[in-house]
Amino acid sequence: MNNRFLMLITAFVMVSANLFAQGERKDKTAVTYEEIYDEPYSINKLFIGFTPLYGEVFATNVNAGFGLDVQYYYKDKLDVHAQFRKTYSNQFYDQARNQATNQNQSSVDNRIQLFNYYELGATYHVKDFEESSKTKMFLYKNSYKGHKWSARVPLHAEVPCKVRKIYGVRFGGILWNSSTDLDRAMKSQEIAHAALKNMNAEGPELPTVEYNQSGALQPVRLFTNVRSMGGYVGGSMSWFKNVAVDFDKFEEGVDNLMFTAYFDVLIAPSVALDDISYTTKDANGAPLQRYVYSVEPIKTKMLGFRLGMEGRFNRTFGWSYGGEIGYRPSIESRGFYALIKFCFPVFGTNLDYKVESFGK
Repeated sequence: MNNRFLMLITAFVMVSANLFAQGERKDKTAVTYEEIYDEPYSINKLFIGFTPLYGEVFATNVNAGFGLDVQYYYKDKLDVHAQFRKTYSNQFYDQARNQATNQNQSSVDNRIQLFNYYELGATYHVKDFEESSKTKMFLYKNSYKGHKWSARVPLHAEVPCKVRKIYGVRFGGILWNSSTDLDRAMKSQEIAHAALKNMNAEGPELPTVEYNQSGALQPVRLFTNVRSMGGYVGGSMSWFKNVAVDFDKFEEGVDNLMFTAYFDVLIAPSVALDDISYTTKDANGAPLQRYVYSVEPIKTKMLGFRLGMEGRFNRTFGWSYGGEIGYRPSIESRGFYALIKFCFPVFGTNLDYKVESFGK
């Protein structure tokens, strides 16, 4: 019995080895190449990217929209970056504002704002140096176009190259404003409507229910605007590659990725909320009198953090990507956020338009 078992195992191993040998790709042969350039310091100075769509899961207000992203590199000393983001509309996609402008969901008279985000900052290059590394390049032929390329597992080759590494210190300012569902914040902070005091000492307390125009009772839904102004300080590490090689029998291979990872501490000395403007109603839902209620009892948080990454390519015309996760200074318990964004197109230039001139 034991001999038969050993014979079966041996036969299985031999058949498996034979099938594996038959499965070896015939085009898996060594390739030769010639270096075209390998210059990680020869990058464009200015990148301007349009963000056609970003998405942000933000506890204060889930939102999505468009934006602009600008990056400028000054030699090997520092780089300056600026970005702006804004929602397309309250329908797409500004969740709190969409709810606040719906009469069936909002009870307040406040003028509700769109989500806007502005950031301007710089990264000082504490250490900017070059190291030897490797890059992986896929082997491609023009004959692989169409279904032939999509149906194959591409071969790749490792090519020695240089990599530029930057250890940086980041700092800058951030300003954003948004609408928000105040009921959710009050529930998480265990604050009742009655805690929002009427600015008119003789006015009534803020009710929890009201009559609608059909004469039925419904909850009083509170929305307001929040504004945050502050800054950040942190650190980053970047990896830049800018290499191209000419493969024998294959198309040219290029790796010009500029990747940065960063961590920031967010500080916002000013986190302000608009007071609630509310109109009392009679038993038929008809408006009676407008009052203003203070939001002073609502707690805010001035400290936060974020962990992020971004990548772009050293090209005249290209694209970029980025993402962040963290806790943004905002209403207490409403600061968590996760962001993802894509920029296309991204225009890059070295801002060098000077040409030599000679007298005849």
